[in-house]
Amino acid sequence: MSLAQGDDASSTNENQRSDDGLQQPSELSQAQLLHLQARQRRKIAQLEEQLETLESGRAAKERQTNYYVAQGRGIRRVVALFDSIEDLVTENDRRYEDDEDRATIDQERLHIGYDTLMRTLPWLLKTATDMEHDEYIRMLKMLRQGADGARGDDTSKLKTLVADWVNREFKPNPLVDHDDKHTRGFVNDACGKLLCPAELDWNSPVTKAGIRDRSEGYIVTDLSFPAFLYEKYTANLDNLEEGLFRGKILVQGYKAIFTSPSSAKNVEGDGDGADVIENNRRVRKAGWGIKVKKHVAQIIKMEKVTPRSIAYVACQIRFALSSLTSWRTVDGDFDYIQFWRSIVDFFERPPGREARRRVDRLLEWWTRKVFGRSRREDLSAAARSNMSVNALQRQRVQLDDASFDSN
Repeated sequence: MSLAQGDDASSTNENQRSDDGLQQPSELSQAQLLHLQARQRRKIAQLEEQLETLESGRAAKERQTNYYVAQGRGIRRVVALFDSIEDLVTENDRRYEDDEDRATIDQERLHIGYDTLMRTLPWLLKTATDMEHDEYIRMLKMLRQGADGARGDDTSKLKTLVADWVNREFKPNPLVDHDDKHTRGFVNDACGKLLCPAELDWNSPVTKAGIRDRSEGYIVTDLSFPAFLYEKYTANLDNLEEGLFRGKILVQGYKAIFTSPSSAKNVEGDGDGADVIENNRRVRKAGWGIKVKKHVAQIIKMEKVTPRSIAYVACQIRFALSSLTSWRTVDGDFDYIQFWRSIVDFFERPPGREARRRVDRLLEWWTRKVFGRSRREDLSAAARSNMSVNALQRQRVQLDDASFDSN
């Protein structure tokens, strides 16, 4: 064999030897390529699966977050404007752990709030029981976010609406500015009239000056009910319960928040002619799949006006009439927390049976006023039988029987 032939053979042998000394280069490259492609496909599939899992988990978490936030929107409105869920739960736990039956007024109020919370969010107790602590804290955060967001939305809504209502009814000069709250409060004659303590006469120049100067005897605190809470914005000093919580702007505010701003245009009469809830049900049925926006009362399944919802609206109206530019619990000498509690206690802690009956009648009036609920279902059989349609039917039968007997 020549040297050239030896070199060729050596080169051929090397070319035929793979990294492991077994396969030819062409065969090795093809196998490696196929192997690499297969590995890449598996890796891509694995990554896509992981991404899908992450996206699915993220979507589920977002849905859960949105659910908690939406559910929380009713808490400030109907449960507790200032107390936290933690405070309500703590008071309920204390009652199970404490053998003493005695409870302070504040503790009773918290416990009623806890019961109201459980009725408003019936799923909450079981869900919270099954959760890990971190999940529970996160849920409370989302509920609180929804609650505070709803309160803020209502505040913004009433800022404009209250200006419209005051301008339309009192026609002040200058008009109440929709945006600038510095022109409201006691510096504005119309707003001052509505904010004036019920026991004082805003029409008196001495009263106006005293309130604006915060003089002795004219300091406005939460110990006085403002005039806007009263029917015709005037209190009977010999009977301060007369007309209380029947103020027109209070009812307008309630309807704007819980039913719709448009429904607040009609607050005259007792509201017996229109059943808001039933009308909405009929609209949804007749809509043939057309999406109809639900109002707040429908979302939280509220069919009756409640004491705490009245207290909530009273605080919102008071804030809208004031010159405060941002939500806070204290306005000068006026404490919103105590104001809310005073209204809640009026309804939830009547001093006797007669007072309880008056409160019940007032809440019935509110329910008719807001939801237009008629009292048809309350009619007794005797009352129904004496109504003209049934009475006419009996008369016709009697006339027919009498005619038959005479023949």
